Amino acid sequence: MICEASPVGPLGADAEDGAITRLIWGRGGTLTQGALHDQLRDEMAAYFAGHLKKFTVPLAPRGSAFQQEFYTALCAIPYGETRTYGDLAADLGVSAQAIGQACGANPIAILIPCHRVLAANGLGGYSGAGGIEAKVTLLRLEGAAGLLI
Repeated sequence: MICEASPVGPLGADAEDGAITRLIWGRGGTLTQGALHDQLRDEMAAYFAGHLKKFTVPLAPRGSAFQQEFYTALCAIPYGETRTYGDLAADLGVSAQAIGQACGANPIAILIPCHRVLAANGLGGYSGAGGIEAKVTLLRLEGAAGLLI
């Protein structure tokens, strides 16, 4: 287990070839020891403590060329800031619905910060365990709670 007790519950991870491939909500994953495990555990603890603004642990999410471009765009959203589905859709030349679907398919939520993507008139959804409450928790942690009011 990477985080036994995070603000969004227990978190585990899977890894392959020295990079994180999936964050797992509610239970452990295949990454249980070693340098990558320790780095992810330490970065997650620092993030949840409010001391880490950008993850450096290697990531290797699976996905199409569009999904890879989308993940890069998500990682470019600064800590404590948000974008709308429409903003990202315009940047990537796709529909807002495509952005919503890509958010829902993000295998490494939190590290690839889909919680920073909001609907034009509200929070939108969140596919992590805990749903919208987890999204709100992460936005509050990052100091983006003012955006929610």
